[in-house]
Amino acid sequence: MKLKTLMLGAAAAFALAPAAFAERGADGEVRIIYWQAPSTLNPFLSGGTKDVESASMIIEPLARYNEKGEMVPWLVEEVPTTANGGVSEDLKQITWKIKPGITWSDGTPFTSADVKFTYEYCTHPAGGCAQLTKFEGISSVETPDDMTVVVNFENPTPNPYGPFVGGESPILQKAQFESCLGEAASTCTEQNFNPIGTGPFVVDEFKPNDVITMSANQNYRDASKPAFAKVTFKGGGDAAAAGRAVMETGEFDYAWNLQLAPDVIAEMEKGGKGVAVAGFGPLLERIMLNNTNPDPALGPDERSVIRPHPFLGDPAVYKAMSMALDRSLLVEVGYGKAGNVSCSWVPAPAAYAITVDGCDVQDIDGANKLLDDAGIVDTDGDGVREKDGVPLSILYQTSTNAVRQDFQAIIKEWWSLIGIQTELRNIDGSVFFGGDAGSPDTFQKFYADVEMYANTFNGTDPQAYLGNGLCDKAPSPASDWQGENISRFCSEEFDAIHAELSQTADMAKRAELAQSLSQMAFDEGMMIPLVHRGRLSGHSNTLGGVKLNVWDSELWNVADWHRIK
Repeated sequence: MKLKTLMLGAAAAFALAPAAFAERGADGEVRIIYWQAPSTLNPFLSGGTKDVESASMIIEPLARYNEKGEMVPWLVEEVPTTANGGVSEDLKQITWKIKPGITWSDGTPFTSADVKFTYEYCTHPAGGCAQLTKFEGISSVETPDDMTVVVNFENPTPNPYGPFVGGESPILQKAQFESCLGEAASTCTEQNFNPIGTGPFVVDEFKPNDVITMSANQNYRDASKPAFAKVTFKGGGDAAAAGRAVMETGEFDYAWNLQLAPDVIAEMEKGGKGVAVAGFGPLLERIMLNNTNPDPALGPDERSVIRPHPFLGDPAVYKAMSMALDRSLLVEVGYGKAGNVSCSWVPAPAAYAITVDGCDVQDIDGANKLLDDAGIVDTDGDGVREKDGVPLSILYQTSTNAVRQDFQAIIKEWWSLIGIQTELRNIDGSVFFGGDAGSPDTFQKFYADVEMYANTFNGTDPQAYLGNGLCDKAPSPASDWQGENISRFCSEEFDAIHAELSQTADMAKRAELAQSLSQMAFDEGMMIPLVHRGRLSGHSNTLGGVKLNVWDSELWNVADWHRIK
C-alpha cells in the first residue's frame, strides 16, 4: 500500500463534496470511533490526543492550523502579526480581536473575559495543567474591552502563538469554570465532562472511556453548519476493529489513528466501504527513559519523583539500548510506507529535524562493547548485566495495540542480546493516556523504567513542544500529575537553550537551537527515538469534507463534514 495512493483516494472523495450545506442538521448522524476512548473533555487536564481531539468538536481556540500547517483565524478577525500591527515591534505583546457575534452554546456572548480566565485557569499555582508550556513567558493578559485580548510577555517573544492557538489550547467559558480554579480543577466533573463551547457540537451525554453523544450546536456562528444533527463518538476497542468498522462493515464514518501494519490496511480497503488517508507531521514513536526511580518499594508520591534512576542515567546503558535497535526493521514491521527511521525528537518540519549518525544501523557488538568498557557486566552468570550491583532489569510499558506489542517483543529480544532483562506490560490506551491523577497506570505517572508512545504538537513551530523537556514541567504530586516532561529529564543547559529559543526571531537560528534541544534529548537520556510515523486514519466513502490535518486536531473542520448523497 503506497502513501500516495491513500492521498489520491482521499482527494477523490473530497472532489465529490458539495460546496455548501442546505441547512443545519440535514444529514442526520455521523459516527466516529477512536479506539483510545476519551476520559475527559477538558484538554487542560489531559495530555492524551484522544481527549484533545474529542474536545475540539466542542471548545475552540482563537486561531488554529489548517491541513497545510498554515495558521488561520478561528474566533478572531485575523491572525495578529507585526505587519498588521497585532504584534508589537518589540515582540513583547500580541493583540487579538474577537469576531463580533460569537456566542457560547448556551447563548451567552463569547468575550475577552473568557480568554483571560483560561490563562488564569491553566497557570493557577495550586492547579495542574497539562498544557502549561503554551503559556510560558506570559507576564499578564489584559482585556481593554469585550472584544480585545492583549497578551504581554516578559521578554521579546518571536513566536507569540502558544497561548489560545491550536486544539491543545482552547478557550473555557468563565461562567462555567470559575469555581474550578487550582486544586478544584480535577474535582469539577460536570464541567470537565460537559463543557459549554463555541464549537459545532454540544455534549448530550459523556460516558468516560466509552461513548460521547452530541448534538448540533444551535447557536453555532454559521447558520448552515454543522450538516450533522447528531454525533456518536465511540471509544475503546482496538485499531483493527476501528478500521474494519469504517472500511469493511460501514458501521462508522471515521476511524482515528489506524496504527496497523500496511498489509492489514490494504486488506481492509478491499471491503469497499471506506478509504485510508495519511500524512506526515511531527509524530514520533519513541521510548521514554525514566530519569527518576520507579521502585515499587517507594511510596506512591515518591515513585518517579526521587532521583536518580539506579542505572538508566548512565550514558553507556541508554546508548547501548539505542544501538541494539534495528529501526529499519521496526518501520517495515509496523508501518511500511507510513513510517520512516528517525532519531529526531522533532522529525518535521524538516528545518527542525536532526540527523543522527548510525540511527539506521543496528550494532549489537558495539552495544556490548560499550557496556563492557563501562564495567557494566554480568558478574553472576545469569545473563543479566549489573551496574553497581543492580541488575539491568527493566519494566517496559506501553498502550495496548498490536503494533506496539510487536515492537515490545522484538525490542525485548534485542535487549536480551546485550544483557538487559525486560518485563513487558501493556495498558489500555484509554487509561494510559487518560490523565487520571488517581490512576497508577497513566503515562504521566510513569511507574516503569521505560515506556513507549507517540505524540505530536499543533502547528509547525516546536518551541512549546520542546518546552516539555524543561525541568519544571515534570508531572508530580504537586501538579496533580499533570505536565509533559514525562521522563523527568532535567538539564540547566537545556533550559537555557530553550529560553534563548523563546527570544530568538531569526528562523535559521531558531532551527539551530531547536535542533540542539532535540540532540540533547537523544544524547543525554530523555528518550530513544524509534519511528517517524505518518498519521493514518480512515473515513467512509459517503463522508465528505474530511481534510486530514497533521498540524492540529484531526477533527479541526468537523463543522464542514457532510454526507455525500
